[in-house]
Amino acid sequence: MKSQIKHVFFDLDHTLWDFDKNSSLTFEKIFNLNQIDVKLEDFLPVYEPINLNYWKLYREEKVTKSALRYGRLKEAFDGVGVMVEDDMIHHLSESYIDYLPSFNHLFDGTFEILDYLKDKYELHIITNGFEEAQEKKMTTSNIKHYFKTVTNSEMVGVKKPNPKIFNFALDLAKASPIESIMIGDSLEADIEGAHNIGMDTIHFDYKDTSRSHKYKRITNLRTLTTHL
Repeated sequence: MKSQIKHVFFDLDHTLWDFDKNSSLTFEKIFNLNQIDVKLEDFLPVYEPINLNYWKLYREEKVTKSALRYGRLKEAFDGVGVMVEDDMIHHLSESYIDYLPSFNHLFDGTFEILDYLKDKYELHIITNGFEEAQEKKMTTSNIKHYFKTVTNSEMVGVKKPNPKIFNFALDLAKASPIESIMIGDSLEADIEGAHNIGMDTIHFDYKDTSRSHKYKRITNLRTLTTHL
């Protein structure tokens, strides 16, 4: 496999960029700025599964971007029993997007593995995240220069696991599926989506919760050196 692969495609959120940590810091900041009286340790366990469900609906074209941004906060505040006016929810949803890219925590081993890979392969990003936020995240965390191409769902009009976004990214990279590998945290969006168009895959199971043995799996980015 190593001799065949020339292009390595990464997901961004939850794969290189530590979304959970950066998101927590963002909520801490915007709650303080807007005097929202809710404890993060109460809010985040309610918010995170709601957010994941909204992203699934967004991937499936069942909710809009604005509905995602509003709905996940509205449902989370309702879930913790905190009354927040709609105007404030809309304000918080915008502030969240504004402040989120200002935090730059990456997963352990990100720089080491990108330095290891950059001279051996061409590196690329495929992300379902919002274009304006993803560019800022990569710049702030100082990883943008590693990647030859960046494909986001808003450029293509569809989201992973839709084959169109993978084919768009391959065309942009001038790569074929057989010489490409996708690394990401989502079995559905990243791994199955890439597998279905003939790409090799590695599942980054950073929470070490998957019991699937169908795909190659790592729990630490540094162990990519055993595969690539």
